[in-house]
Amino acid sequence: MNKKILCLLGGLITMQSSAEQLTIERMFSDPALDGATPRALAYSPDGRRVTFLKGREEDYDRYDLWEYNIADGETRLLVNSERLHQGEENLSDEEKARRERQRIYGSGIMEYTWSEQGNALLFPLAGDVYYYDLGKGQARRLTDTDAFETDVRVSPRGRFVSFIRDQDIFVVDLQTGEERQLTTDGEGPIKNGMAEFVAQEEMGRMTGYWWSPDEKHIAFLRVDESPVDEVIRSEIYADRIDMISQRYPAAGRPNVTIQLGVLDVASGKTRWIDLGKETDIYIPRVQWARDNLLSYQWQDRSQQTLELRLVDIDSGESRTLLTENSDTWVNLHDDLHFLKDSERFLWSSERDGFRHLYLYGLNGKLLRRVTAGPWSVDALEAVDEVAGQVYFTGRRDTPLERHLYVAELDDGEAGEPRRISRRAGMHAIEFSADASGYIDTFSNVQTPPQVSLHDVDGQLVTWIEENRVDEGHPLSAYQQGWITPEFGAFRAPQGHQLYYRLYKPADFDPTKKYPVMVFLYGGPHAQLVTNSWDRLFNQYMAQQGYVVFTVDNRGSANRGTAFENPIHKAMGTVEVEDQVAGVKFLRGLPFVDPQRIGVFGHSYGGYMALMAMFKAGDYFKAGVSGAPVTDWTLYDTHYTERYMGDPNKVPEAYEAASVFPYTDGLKGPLLIYHGMADDNVLFTNTTKLIKVLQDNGQQFELMTYPGKKHSLHGKQTRIHQYTLIRDFFDRHLKSDGESGN
Repeated sequence: MNKKILCLLGGLITMQSSAEQLTIERMFSDPALDGATPRALAYSPDGRRVTFLKGREEDYDRYDLWEYNIADGETRLLVNSERLHQGEENLSDEEKARRERQRIYGSGIMEYTWSEQGNALLFPLAGDVYYYDLGKGQARRLTDTDAFETDVRVSPRGRFVSFIRDQDIFVVDLQTGEERQLTTDGEGPIKNGMAEFVAQEEMGRMTGYWWSPDEKHIAFLRVDESPVDEVIRSEIYADRIDMISQRYPAAGRPNVTIQLGVLDVASGKTRWIDLGKETDIYIPRVQWARDNLLSYQWQDRSQQTLELRLVDIDSGESRTLLTENSDTWVNLHDDLHFLKDSERFLWSSERDGFRHLYLYGLNGKLLRRVTAGPWSVDALEAVDEVAGQVYFTGRRDTPLERHLYVAELDDGEAGEPRRISRRAGMHAIEFSADASGYIDTFSNVQTPPQVSLHDVDGQLVTWIEENRVDEGHPLSAYQQGWITPEFGAFRAPQGHQLYYRLYKPADFDPTKKYPVMVFLYGGPHAQLVTNSWDRLFNQYMAQQGYVVFTVDNRGSANRGTAFENPIHKAMGTVEVEDQVAGVKFLRGLPFVDPQRIGVFGHSYGGYMALMAMFKAGDYFKAGVSGAPVTDWTLYDTHYTERYMGDPNKVPEAYEAASVFPYTDGLKGPLLIYHGMADDNVLFTNTTKLIKVLQDNGQQFELMTYPGKKHSLHGKQTRIHQYTLIRDFFDRHLKSDGESGN
């Protein structure tokens, strides 16, 4: 062997030995391994800048507001959170719950709102409201009270700032500084302008009030929680136990009652909208069509009927524009868009089995389909009425990637849309107000999230955050050992196609047999198998010598209703069947040890891990179940009844979907963990299960996290959680020679 080759090999050996080993501690330390990942990206309304929140390098959980200035091409710090408020925020219980529903974690500037004119920003911070004038470069504190102000926004023409305080709606006149209270009966079970629990957690609606375009009126919901069962639940902390009185609408039990009102801002008077005789309903969406036309979506308790209604607030006349019906359930969406230059609107529907866009007249007449085909639209992103273009994200090319497309607004029958995004992967899009350009947050399995600015044809204008994994990137030291997952598909016994993602272990040897960690979620409205930057723990476990496998079973999202709907009144059945089909596929791979396959999931994934261990113990050697639902009668109305029906009418379906009829099927080691202050999947789900297992004489492992809610947020908690999971699988799936970190 010549000297040149020896030198080259020596250099490669030195490079490989210098590569750092990925650890769980490093996964949750600063700076973030994923690199800089801006969030809350937005165009300013005047189109002059792109703004975003970014964590600090020394503390990625502390956020400031940054801007990319389009005119000078510079990225700079726009608002330092410490200039507004220093020290810790003492959040109200309502705000803690609201942030948990929004999955917002951290400190500093966590939310911001632009004025419609683009000359000012609003910040809710530490319970008060700050109005930041861009021209003056300074903040004006609008409130200074012991109460906690939330849901802060600027009125459409910039005259007022509105917010919720003590369950009522307030406004501040920015010209005079006068503060006015517009509703007065908010206390106890009465909440004005606020989103009820299931609206926040299940409908994606975080507000309960809406300004009219001319800012003369505010539509709002008055929520009465008094019919809802008041339950006492414990939040167990390290040094205390808080007994929380909470009105929780469990499946089959009463919901809140809702009224929809329209406030006259000048007079303070309210006109109530006639919602019909049925009171056991949902109002998932409210949106102004014109200054005097208010739309709202009416949904029955079963969620099998959804009506779009339009109200003339001057005459009080109301009419139903369209109705969606389903034998299973009607999914909600945010694709309603009223055109400004004509009496028309866009709407999306799954009536043919896939979500597509439709154009309607304000008289309720269907004018044309905008998109069609055996693939799903993700979301309506923007409309250029002048050019007659409709921009949307969807899965036309593959269900594993989200791309941006454009279709014609007026072109007879639905034609073929044109794809705009170019790189293979997942694209999250935010358009400018005039639809002249967009922000693209992109990733794929090889690329951590990148944020770029594009013109409307997809041409790159500039990087907002290129996040290139170069020498200075936090991930660069780990790149040599990085494992790229493989994608594939197989046919289930019932004939449907299932997509999977598979990591082969580090230093893969096809002649060896490896243990497997099946990572799953399995629930509706979710998809794990996508060409996107993945969870670091999956990468870590592959580097620890595991095959890491994920398959999206029936019931999961973005494959159409025929793929999603089989879980109706049958949760825990087809999902387990498809996961077993995945294990059978794995068993056919020569490098998989069929006797060493484990399963791990959190939330619905925790439920699935239990069902896999209880119903398919011959296929799964060991399981980790995090924050699992065990009894669906303990979960909330809107989510559970959507998929399972009313437990008072189909109790047998709920019994079959709970984990308890199957506990005798447990054959292998089981680890359960749960946050002891979880207000989403209540800790009661786990206490009920462990009592049954104990009564049965069945052994299991349990880890509880004092004071932690459903997400188990916190760096040290996450380090402990994932070390626990790794150690469990090492003990039960690895041989003595393979164990150890």
